[in-house]
Amino acid sequence: MSERTKAAVYNIAEAKAHLPELVERASAGEVIIVARAGKPRARLVPLDDGGVKLRVPGKGKGRFVVASDFDDPLPDDVLAAFEGGGR
Repeated sequence: MSERTKAAVYNIAEAKAHLPELVERASAGEVIIVARAGKPRARLVPLDDGGVKLRVPGKGKGRFVVASDFDDPLPDDVLAAFEGGGR
């Protein structure tokens, strides 16, 4: 890490006492390291929202066509393969 992006290190007791503050700092982009006995054990970093958008119902309306025989019974050879008889 460069000096500019150096992470703040807190022992577990300090992190426990200041957790709400540390979470806010991490969400603002700061990297927080939690250590036990001087050894880094965990890192608090901001969540990456990833630009995930919720699905919009009906968005694909008219883009897909379901065949008229979609729910017809399967042909005997295909049905036998599913039931283990098509070997």
